[in-house]
Amino acid sequence: MCSSIGACVTVALSLLVAGCSSFSREWKAATPPAQDALGIEGRWIGTWQNTNNTHADRMRAVVREVAPLEYRVYFHAKYKKILGFKYHATFLGSAQNGAFVFHGEQDLGKLAGGLYRYDGSIRPTNFFSTYQSKYDSGTFTLGRE
Repeated sequence: MCSSIGACVTVALSLLVAGCSSFSREWKAATPPAQDALGIEGRWIGTWQNTNNTHADRMRAVVREVAPLEYRVYFHAKYKKILGFKYHATFLGSAQNGAFVFHGEQDLGKLAGGLYRYDGSIRPTNFFSTYQSKYDSGTFTLGRE
């Protein structure tokens, strides 16, 4: 997810300090079942996998509806089981065949590759997304926690 180990450590430390408590707060608050019309709000857990190298690890997410067909997704990804990355993105999309089909982008800063673009779909039991940035491309595959 970074251009070098040094960049990964710098990004991890800055994101860890900035987002630690906010992700934990969102995770704990997401314990009730999904309440939105599509049934996709709440906790998700799975993995991320780069397609341009062998980097992969665990990922958690909390999906919150902020407006019809607009969701705020809070992510907590691990790298090498030690480093943690926390960030959020807004997904805009449409309802198609029982799924929320989305796209979005989030600037994670220069050291993390800048602008990440997301495309995917979320159903009540599975969450799949591709992502692409200057340095990385890959997938998120998550299921209900």
